[in-house]
Amino acid sequence: MIKLTRIDDRLVHGQVAFTWTPALGVDCLLIANDKVAKDEFMKMTLGLAKPAGTKLLIKSIKDAAVFLNNEKSRNMKILLIINSVKDAYALVNEVPEIRSVNFGGIRFTEGAKLISKAVAVNDEDINLIKELLDKGIELEVRQVPTDKKQMAGSLI
Repeated sequence: MIKLTRIDDRLVHGQVAFTWTPALGVDCLLIANDKVAKDEFMKMTLGLAKPAGTKLLIKSIKDAAVFLNNEKSRNMKILLIINSVKDAYALVNEVPEIRSVNFGGIRFTEGAKLISKAVAVNDEDINLIKELLDKGIELEVRQVPTDKKQMAGSLI
């Protein structure tokens, strides 16, 4: 069962390991990212950042969708982490269970617009956000569980 789908371009770090993981009671971090799935050094580095006693899975977007749609994954409490709006959009379209996406952190890049202190989106992201909202997906901005939810649609 997916407890939270989070966009965070840092993937696994302190906020994920020490606030989200215990707050959600997750036992599995699933990173869905095509580049990281092929990068042994990144896999090793992310493995060092995960909380003790928590399983870390790193899969391509396609393989993550297959895994999440498999009945066997229902027994796990999963924090799904992706690093872009584009990847979140792809997974929402492939995994019916995803009905909400948390925007945790997307660093500012050229041409992007800050919608919160830790989330910057570009025009392509804004178009995808609008499509997700049209599909009825909840999009909320929160860095940590104790932050007040801000609806992403009201920020763009």
